[in-house]
Amino acid sequence: MTKFDEATQAIRVDETTYDVCLDPGYSIGGPLNGGYLMAAILRAVVDASPYVHPVSTAAQFLRAPRPGPARVRLEPLKTGRTATMTRATLVQDDAAYIEALVTTATLGGAASEWAGAPAVAMPPVEECVALPDPKPMSNMTLNAQMRLLFDPPTIGWLTGEPSGRPESRAYFRMAEPQDPDPFVLALAVDALPPVVFSAGRRGWAPTVELTWHLRALPAPGWLILAGQGRLIRDGWFDEDVEVWDSEGNLVAQSRQLARLGRS
Repeated sequence: MTKFDEATQAIRVDETTYDVCLDPGYSIGGPLNGGYLMAAILRAVVDASPYVHPVSTAAQFLRAPRPGPARVRLEPLKTGRTATMTRATLVQDDAAYIEALVTTATLGGAASEWAGAPAVAMPPVEECVALPDPKPMSNMTLNAQMRLLFDPPTIGWLTGEPSGRPESRAYFRMAEPQDPDPFVLALAVDALPPVVFSAGRRGWAPTVELTWHLRALPAPGWLILAGQGRLIRDGWFDEDVEVWDSEGNLVAQSRQLARLGRS
């Protein structure tokens, strides 16, 4: 079991209740990363489902849970011949922190009937760059759990030269050797810095709602994350992320709605 598998482990209490222990190693300056929290929830959902892949997840982030013990409560909604729908609630101190609707199914290895190409081509891995290590007092522990190598134009905000477009692109893999799986993809779709950084806006940008789809099982190796936004207005912004595997397959898509934080 990898560190990530352990950090997202869900222990069955009964048919609709699972215990989880939220790991402080997935913090972004205090709050835990939303993708990590979804992965922990999905462990419980998949364990309770007759199907093994979380193909669609729509999560509402009601408040930020703290590291430590929590529970996932499940409400089965429907099971059919190809999919199961479940409502999942992350609970801490008897309060709901995340509400999610999850569809599970079983994906095969069939070739795509039709597939588009990435909107933007990434440069080779060796031409991409990592962000500087965060200062210890920043409590950015998430960085140590994964490797991100960025397309240089999308991190101009580091030197005060943002591109002016809400965008972010990077190669992604876990810091510990681990082939990507659906739970790693749940983390990956929320692993990029907020795309509004490249539009000249900085600060914590809390996610309000995040929906993501598992489109195919990823091949081993680096993943490519390509994020962009379409509108920044009235203190809100959107962020779309596509995840491509090492063989050029689109394996995940996400959209989130978030608030602009204070710089």
